[in-house]
Amino acid sequence: MKIGIIGSGNIGGNLGKHWAKAGHEVLFSSRHPEELNDLVRDAGGDAKAVSVAEAWEANADAYLLATPFWAVDKTAELYAGEYKNKVIIDATNPYPDRDGEMAQEVRDGNLNSSEYVATRFNTARTAKAFNTIHAEHLKERAFRESDKLAIPFAAQDETSKQTTEQLIRDIGFDPVYVGDLAATKDMEVDHKVYGKSVTADEMRDLLGVR
Repeated sequence: MKIGIIGSGNIGGNLGKHWAKAGHEVLFSSRHPEELNDLVRDAGGDAKAVSVAEAWEANADAYLLATPFWAVDKTAELYAGEYKNKVIIDATNPYPDRDGEMAQEVRDGNLNSSEYVATRFNTARTAKAFNTIHAEHLKERAFRESDKLAIPFAAQDETSKQTTEQLIRDIGFDPVYVGDLAATKDMEVDHKVYGKSVTADEMRDLLGVR
């Protein structure tokens, strides 16, 4: 697959490197792509650095949204013409201390954060994944043959579900499907599985899914 990484920090950078190792074409993006040369070199494979606009224009098979939560609205607005029917994997979390009042409003609102993101990227096919795992575990515990860590995920439709599940498996984690985006409350910051590094069976027990 061709994968656009929107937000190339700890989560986006590590996932991009893993996907490049797994044989995918990875487009790391930034407002300053020249600052991503070390990341591209570390990733190897078929990876390159592009601007955020170029990433969206590249017609990728999937996009990872790993920006700070405060950037969600602006990103959705700026690139509204580019992501129709594209799979967007939302790895964001609202942290009021970092993201400000809008993050607190989302956490206090009727929609969970993944539903909020889906309303902003309303023409895309949105999934939620990789927001519960610690960055160091994402970096260090990929590509395991045994004792794999679980990645809980949700998806808006069958296309986003299948794509996200494959991309989790491709880098050596076990996908655990929780349902549609309305079912992601337990994946939210400070909720049941946030920050939990456990096996798939343990994750299912925590979530009450099978």
